[in-house]
Amino acid sequence: MAGQQRVYRQRIRSVQATKKITRAMELIAASRVVKARQRVTESTPYALALTRACSAVATHSNEVHPLTTERENPKRAAVLIVTSDRGLAGAYSVNAVKKSAELIERLTNEGKEVLPYLVGRKGVSYYRFRRREYVQEWTGFTDSPPFEVAREIGEVLTDQFVKGSDDGGVDEVHIVYTRFVNMVNQEPQVVRLLPLEVVDADDLGEDEQHHVPDGPLPLYDFEPSTGEVLDALLPRYVTARIYNALLQSAASELAARQRAMKSATDNAEDLIKTYTRLANQARQAEITQEISEIVGGASALADAS
Repeated sequence: MAGQQRVYRQRIRSVQATKKITRAMELIAASRVVKARQRVTESTPYALALTRACSAVATHSNEVHPLTTERENPKRAAVLIVTSDRGLAGAYSVNAVKKSAELIERLTNEGKEVLPYLVGRKGVSYYRFRRREYVQEWTGFTDSPPFEVAREIGEVLTDQFVKGSDDGGVDEVHIVYTRFVNMVNQEPQVVRLLPLEVVDADDLGEDEQHHVPDGPLPLYDFEPSTGEVLDALLPRYVTARIYNALLQSAASELAARQRAMKSATDNAEDLIKTYTRLANQARQAEITQEISEIVGGASALADAS
């Protein structure tokens, strides 16, 4: 009985140590997710303005541009998959990988060769463990993505699209990321970046829709020419969309980690209660056994005398 009691006490101390870690990680994620949501909100007006400008150019002109032109026979597609650098975030990275697997299967069934581009160490580990090939990786920043990385990713993917499959590039560019809906709900999303699909207001998130102004849209006058406007706008639009996707994913990752760590902390408290009860039962059984031995010994002495 004494041995059982010691085992339970050791388990209680171990769970208490784990609880301190999970509680600390929960508080850290809770503090960071506020800033991450703020960055999403701050980046929205710029992305929205670019979206409206690109919509105006695409709607009010017949300009043919490489980034807006559908390829007749698309053969290769690039897929940018955004996961996390660290674990302990529930099913956040798993859901993004599953969504990308569905997209890759669909593109493969359409007869297209898929070239993965990975963001986050979890996605890289997934591909390396299964010995699957990918083109390029970006890691070390998923919980606080800088704009420079988004611009680098945008330049790489845009260059590959402009080259086309005939010259070793791609004919389509897709991105898989996790959209931040609220602290409880984060949804994996698939967006085709190139050829450019301009996003309507109905497809924007709740935070983005908050910035959509009421009333008619403004009129645009394109100077010096529509082509030069597209040359300037479209690369910025791609970069802004990628940056917004990275920020959305960062907020989703932190929210998922906070929720997972809170669940782990609650489970640790339940385990501590369970082990404490079992330890008390073992102690009571030990005391009962000792009393029984004492009574038995006293009875034996009385009988002997």
